Amino acid sequence: MWISILALFLIGCSGPSEAEVTVARVVDGDTIEVFPEVYSESSVRLIGMDAPEEFDDSGAEPYASEATAFAGERLAGETVRLEFDEEIVDDYGRLLAYVYLDGEMFNEVLVEEGFAQVATFPPNTRYFDRFEAAQERARGAGRGIWGLPESEACVLRDRGNGIGGVCSQRLRRASQRVSFSFLLTR
Repeated sequence: MWISILALFLIGCSGPSEAEVTVARVVDGDTIEVFPEVYSESSVRLIGMDAPEEFDDSGAEPYASEATAFAGERLAGETVRLEFDEEIVDDYGRLLAYVYLDGEMFNEVLVEEGFAQVATFPPNTRYFDRFEAAQERARGAGRGIWGLPESEACVLRDRGNGIGGVCSQRLRRASQRVSFSFLLTR
């Protein structure tokens, strides 16, 4: 991995800004493995969005299996085009890319269909406005994660989109309301 990162540093801006590859495996809703390798890496993290995660030892976030299945049905075995933004490799050694299938950006499709929420991290912000618009369409239609009951939606990671990360606060408030109601009925 470190050799790949060093190679990217030495290559600088002279490397390709995109690549055509085949999806060998869908790891989860926002991570795939491809061949041939690009920049000596085969793992690709779709950027600009975040799909619910499946964890090896502690279960999964709500809608993780649906996001993984959706990505798998559409991407596995397909030839796709990777488009890179400013930062090409993340801290885990994965390529960071926008993935195009038949000319359509799959990252955006995941957001619009409610399988992911917007999560852009500078400097990779090229399509932030597109992702935001797609998310608003998904939220408005109640698709995917936007249709989850609050008790499940709050388990998702908080990416500043009005979903996830606040279960303990919500549950504590609900518990306080129940306790207060109990006291009033006595």
